[in-house]
Amino acid sequence: MAFVLPELPYSKDAFGETISAETFDYHHGKHHNAYVSKTNDAIEGTDLAGAKLSEVIVAAKEKGDQGLFNNSAQVWNHSFYWQCLSPQKQNPSGKLAAIIEDCFGSKSEMLDKFKSEAVGHFASGWAWLVLDGEELKITSLHDADTPVAHEGMKPLLTLDVWEHAYYIDYRNARPDYIDALLEQAINWEFVARNLDGEGVRRADQEG
Repeated sequence: MAFVLPELPYSKDAFGETISAETFDYHHGKHHNAYVSKTNDAIEGTDLAGAKLSEVIVAAKEKGDQGLFNNSAQVWNHSFYWQCLSPQKQNPSGKLAAIIEDCFGSKSEMLDKFKSEAVGHFASGWAWLVLDGEELKITSLHDADTPVAHEGMKPLLTLDVWEHAYYIDYRNARPDYIDALLEQAINWEFVARNLDGEGVRRADQEG
């Protein structure tokens, strides 16, 4: 079975001016969909046909197949990213809030560090909050790179810092895009669920 473009977990106009319906039309409907199509084309008739998306990503990295890695990793990254967003403002609570305070001092300090990582990341990529053992860490990965391909890096939250994620709504003002999402549009309930270390499977697909 071929990989599919996952449905958005909200309507395209749910975020108002924070993320426009036009951005979703291009980012989800065109960019994400193109990664799905190119991944399917690349694995058709190969030994990876029928493999899980996460397995394709790891195999492509091991084989040095950069084209397949880029497209399959972007399928997973985007599928995870959509779930990290919420049109209703949320705040960390419970265990997540406690771990954030233990690791960073406060939610505001964690968000400041995350924003610095996301804004300061050079060129295209992804900013990540990950679980490393019992500790939360903030990092970024270049281009299509993904926690799926890094043993021990358990994803909790990501923001896309490729220009196609924000250029329609924010032009070249990446800091404004990052501010808007961190302040208004993070699905902290989803982030909290990923504390079980199973974040990779939440954006995975069967082959």
